[in-house]
Amino acid sequence: MIRDLVAVVAGGAVGTALRLGIDALIPHADDAFPVSTLIINTVGAFALGLLVARLWGSAPSWLRAALGPGLLGSFTTFSALAVSLVTLVDAERWMTALAYLAVTLLLGFGAAALGLRLGRHP
Repeated sequence: MIRDLVAVVAGGAVGTALRLGIDALIPHADDAFPVSTLIINTVGAFALGLLVARLWGSAPSWLRAALGPGLLGSFTTFSALAVSLVTLVDAERWMTALAYLAVTLLLGFGAAALGLRLGRHP
């Protein structure tokens, strides 16, 4: 149990740093449409799907903890999505908020499904 916890913390540190680095590289015009959060969460959903298909059956629990809740859990965050949506709603940009939510869900589920599919076929 302690090893799994340490693995989550280590993976979380790496995932958070990756998210911050990628977010800094993506231009933020005026945050009219939070593109960086959309890209990061889509990439993370794909990566998790790929990892689950490839590793979950054979990987030790500490590795699953490090990669799943640790690395990818900190890389892709629901809180960033929620803040983006609330920011759009507060600016009375309801249609943009709804479109952003729809695009996020479609791309996220699609990316996860693609990752699972590609991970099952070598």
